[in-house]
Amino acid sequence: MATVKILLKVDKTNASGEAPLYIRLIKDRKPKYISLGFSINPKHWNAEDKKVKKSHPNSQRLNNFIAAKIAEAEGVALTMETQEKGISTRKIKEAVLGKSAESFLKYADNYIYGLEKNGQVATAIKAKSIIAKLKAYLGSKDLLFDQLTVSFLKAYERYLKDTVKNSVNTIHLNLRVIRRIVNEAIREDLLPYEKNPYLKFKLKLEKTMKIYLTEEMLQKIEDLALRSGSRKFHHRNMYVFASYAGGLRISDILTLKWKHFDGERIILDTQKTGSTVSIKLPLKAKAILELYQDNSQTKQNPEDFVFPILKLDKNYTDPKVLYQSISSATTYTNKDIRAIGKEVGVIGNLSFHSSRHTWATRALKKGMRIEYVSKLMGHTSIKTTQIYAKIVSEELDKAMDIFNS
Repeated sequence: MATVKILLKVDKTNASGEAPLYIRLIKDRKPKYISLGFSINPKHWNAEDKKVKKSHPNSQRLNNFIAAKIAEAEGVALTMETQEKGISTRKIKEAVLGKSAESFLKYADNYIYGLEKNGQVATAIKAKSIIAKLKAYLGSKDLLFDQLTVSFLKAYERYLKDTVKNSVNTIHLNLRVIRRIVNEAIREDLLPYEKNPYLKFKLKLEKTMKIYLTEEMLQKIEDLALRSGSRKFHHRNMYVFASYAGGLRISDILTLKWKHFDGERIILDTQKTGSTVSIKLPLKAKAILELYQDNSQTKQNPEDFVFPILKLDKNYTDPKVLYQSISSATTYTNKDIRAIGKEVGVIGNLSFHSSRHTWATRALKKGMRIEYVSKLMGHTSIKTTQIYAKIVSEELDKAMDIFNS
């Protein structure tokens, strides 16, 4: 039960010798203080009775005011504790002050701004688009943390599915970003842990089929006749290179510079996670790099991009410029990779990311230990890599079906 007391803070005595009066709320040994908005000289304060002495000219009026505020605080605390188990002193203080609940939308905007300031451009842009979608659903209304309930999340989930026509996994991404912002607010003590709506709301996720190429299909892409120097030619080479070079992501392939290649291996900090990877290149990957090496007597500029996709006249030290350039280049690359896949007879829509799946499944089939595959792919957890091990295991199970025929 919360206790409510009046307190004269003599440690905050001002130049006039007056100290401020506060209401002190204590619950679970956690105190919160509410200023009464006035100060008095300590000589006029009766510390034992918690009253202004009669020696003060306005003692009667001040004591009536203090008694009313104490009664109000006790009443609010009692009501809130009766209605909600585990209510915090912070919430009680806010109620006494008449302070409304924090705006989730305002907090989300500040959270996104923080991401931008920290250089997490991709994460910020993704979160901004997701919050923009939420704002469109709300119209002109605000969304307070107190209104972000299980019922609200269920209603918003239905809206994304039925009205926006989002897929299950797109809805999962939207609600996961909102959850991340809620968790950040909890860490900052803006929202009590027990008020987290996600404690009772489960996110839904559908398993997606990972497209990867067999050795034969990859060879067909390698052998496909393309005009040298064309955009599709470069995109094909990037795809094949990634399929041999540890399944590097397209963001790392696009920003790969000659300074990252020491003649034997690629050493770079990945764009997505910032983790450092060191990949010894097999002969086929080296052969692709040789296509782009300057054969003249001049030394290769270490700051030049290996693959001539990103324009050299842009300031890529600006995270927003880099993100937008990578995003645009990825769109064009995936368009060409899809077309190449159709030309060689790949079933399904091929994307550049399938080169990563292709490398992982091929590495495991060739006997590479899963922890090595995980390390080379820059995975933060081996659980992510185990998805590929499961794919290979399922293929082996299917292969054994030959004994049933």
